Amino acid sequence: MNIHELLALSRPLQEQLITWRRDFHRHPETGYEEIRTSGIVAEHLRSLGLEVTTQVGKTGVVGLLRGKSPGPTIGLRADMDALPIQDQKTVPYRSEIPGKAHLCGHDAHTAILMGTAQLLAHLERPERGNIKFVFQPAEEGLAGAKAMIDDGVLENPKVDAMAGLHMFPGLKTGTLGVSKGVAFASADSLTIKILGKGGHAARPHEGIDAIAVSAQVISALQNIPSRMVDPLETIVITIGKISGGYMGAA
Repeated sequence: MNIHELLALSRPLQEQLITWRRDFHRHPETGYEEIRTSGIVAEHLRSLGLEVTTQVGKTGVVGLLRGKSPGPTIGLRADMDALPIQDQKTVPYRSEIPGKAHLCGHDAHTAILMGTAQLLAHLERPERGNIKFVFQPAEEGLAGAKAMIDDGVLENPKVDAMAGLHMFPGLKTGTLGVSKGVAFASADSLTIKILGKGGHAARPHEGIDAIAVSAQVISALQNIPSRMVDPLETIVITIGKISGGYMGAA
């Protein structure tokens, strides 16, 4: 079966994918709290006749489509968790949970993999090998992938290759972006504390202005990517929050 035939078979799933995605968007669950989401996923996978394992990495779900004979196992992975951020949209499917929202596309990832499982389960089973559908919890900084690995998601049968995708608003709807090697950067964080000395605004020379110092530090940090890193490398330094003011006596 070629890609055009697969696309033709997948088009009837469009409305169902939208329905799933908007339902998850209305009911976001953050890391290791994906009880409702994983329940919907597991029920769907069971309805397709797949072998389903729940509570993998606490709230993860795995569905296995076995081929007709032994062979390589391909893993397809989606993350399910939302972010602890308030949804400020006014659309009908906005988050119904205060302080939680799907703002990184995991609702779409989950819906897409559910649709993929449905499409592949309705085709003739693979001649050789297996397909493992991996629904991961706690991607947003809570090590959900490691939790699933520790629970054996890459074994029984052993996964030979894993594929996933991520939503990217910069691409036109209906297109896919593919890159060789690394596609997205990893992230790290840092906290810098600058201690000044209080004084009167009219006599700044008698104090140490931590606000002015922080402005210099922020400007200097931008010299790291612009002057200390190979221009062909990818690096971004973002200072996302600054707080200053009176902290009281020590």
